[in-house]
Amino acid sequence: MQKIHKRLAPNQISELSQCEIFVFGSNLEGQHMGGAARYAYDHFGAEWGNGVGPQGRCYAIPTMHGPLSDIKPYVDDFIEYARQHPMNRFLLTRIGCGIAGFKDKDIAPLFKVIPLFLYYSIILSTFVHYNVLVLWLSLVQRNSATI
Repeated sequence: MQKIHKRLAPNQISELSQCEIFVFGSNLEGQHMGGAARYAYDHFGAEWGNGVGPQGRCYAIPTMHGPLSDIKPYVDDFIEYARQHPMNRFLLTRIGCGIAGFKDKDIAPLFKVIPLFLYYSIILSTFVHYNVLVLWLSLVQRNSATI
């Protein structure tokens, strides 16, 4: 993966290094029929019928089943999983911003705590809530040698 910036994933992710995990929005039923979910299924080992959690070289976060308050627990589970796997780099796609119909500015605040090994699209980072952006900048400055 060619990094655009220390924490930004490329807009098109076509391959993964050995330590990278493709994080995509899914539905609870794991019917990966379109968007990043279909790409994850076709290229990175997402499992048909599994709409939540780690699978293949991916991590599925369900975004198609309700309002943001219903999505947040799955985002929290993902962040905890990412913390438990610090040797991986997680490439976060614009979850919920395609077929699910959410806006980046709505999804971004769900990621209030950003693990150092989480990479995300520049579009999502543009809409990150001010406090999250400040946290991100302080983490980058504090840990720039380790990112």
